[in-house]
Amino acid sequence: MAELFWASMTELARLIATKAVSPVEVVRAHLDRIATLDPGLEAYITVCPERALDLARAAEGALMVGQPIGPLHGVPYALKDLYDTAGIRTTGGSRIFAERVPQADATVARRLGHAGAILLGKLNMVEFAYGPEGLNSHYGHSRNPWDRAAHRMAGGSSSGSGVAVAAGLAPGALGSDTGGSIRIPASLCGITGLKPTYGRVSRSGVLPLAWSMDHVGPMTRSAADCALMLGAIAGYDAADPSTSVLPVPDYAAALSGTVKGLRIGLLRAFFLEGATPEVRSAVEAAAATLAGGGAVVDEVDLAAVMTHAAAASMPIVACEALAYHAELLRTRAAEYDPDIARRLRVGAFVSGMHYVRAQQVRALVREAVDAALARHDVLLAPSTPIVAPAVDAREVTLGDGPSDVRSALIRFTRPFNLSGHPACSLPCGFTPAGLPVGLQLVGRPFDEATVLRVADAFQHLTDFHARRPVLG
Repeated sequence: MAELFWASMTELARLIATKAVSPVEVVRAHLDRIATLDPGLEAYITVCPERALDLARAAEGALMVGQPIGPLHGVPYALKDLYDTAGIRTTGGSRIFAERVPQADATVARRLGHAGAILLGKLNMVEFAYGPEGLNSHYGHSRNPWDRAAHRMAGGSSSGSGVAVAAGLAPGALGSDTGGSIRIPASLCGITGLKPTYGRVSRSGVLPLAWSMDHVGPMTRSAADCALMLGAIAGYDAADPSTSVLPVPDYAAALSGTVKGLRIGLLRAFFLEGATPEVRSAVEAAAATLAGGGAVVDEVDLAAVMTHAAAASMPIVACEALAYHAELLRTRAAEYDPDIARRLRVGAFVSGMHYVRAQQVRALVREAVDAALARHDVLLAPSTPIVAPAVDAREVTLGDGPSDVRSALIRFTRPFNLSGHPACSLPCGFTPAGLPVGLQLVGRPFDEATVLRVADAFQHLTDFHARRPVLG
């Protein structure tokens, strides 16, 4: 079968299970593409070809003798390089951990292995996940595949995850999201990325940035594939006390292909009004498409609390990040990227009073989002107010005025890290220059099923998720 590297995880699982293709063919197709294209994209930090092929041969052997198989049997994937992997280095995108080799897998890596998935390698990222642009001075700046010549930002901190999935170097990946680090690269790279509810997926064995804001989740080319991956990794884990004991639903079964009768709240104030005209136009068109599919769309105003989200997020992340890095900063500060070190040190200047006030604002944001979702099944907004900027861009003009790039990229995503609600980014259009635009869907706590249902229905109504960058 030609171009196996563009097949979805769902399709690959079906082809492998029916023996239409072998796991070895699939893994080799992806490894060949990585060898050809990754030197120009810098999506991977570590590739594991021998291990991946050994696992693929074992998966093929299991099929041949009729052994029971999991939902991802023989399907390759990749991990952001902050997930512990036994015997494979986990760098966190930093020189400090360049030779760090964990003895055990992160819980989610182990669960994917039990589902039959095969790890291709570890993906590039912003050092210690602290930044939305997707830049890394140690392992290279991942290049957005939609415009390699101009070297546009891939988005961060899960930059390698976004690039690898968009460019066909992996059919799916795991990222992490503290202020938007799954949804921002998903938006800029034109893929589908899901930040689950806080507590839905274990973070045991995942290098932290801010313990009360960190989420881990799937990054794929479709909502159906996000549902497949989420089903494999979600659920209570005794090794992570923040995980919920609520049962894990059948996410794939929730994908009805229709939004008829669902209530969708369009976030215009602060969100659409703050986006550039080309982003606003694409998101409004997406809302019209969903309305045409039978959804009831009306406007929701959360601006009164959202304008305070940035001020609340900063002290929480800064304090919690410094708590993890304080000793490393004391003993190995010179090995950090200087910008990352400066940002980490900010936590030392946040008082206990500011941290508590930020948590109080956080509660207000959560209550406001909950109230809106009491009247709606999902909320709809842009994922990012801009499309992928040039890698050296520092300022942009938004719908409501100028902004630095970093603040612009996280403006619409970090409120839902504060609130902990599930949120998904998926492509909803392209600019005249051919750059993807991201749509964000936000749902009730632990209702990823409805978020994915709406995303999947939109992807049945449109083909934006099926478009591919031209890479030669």
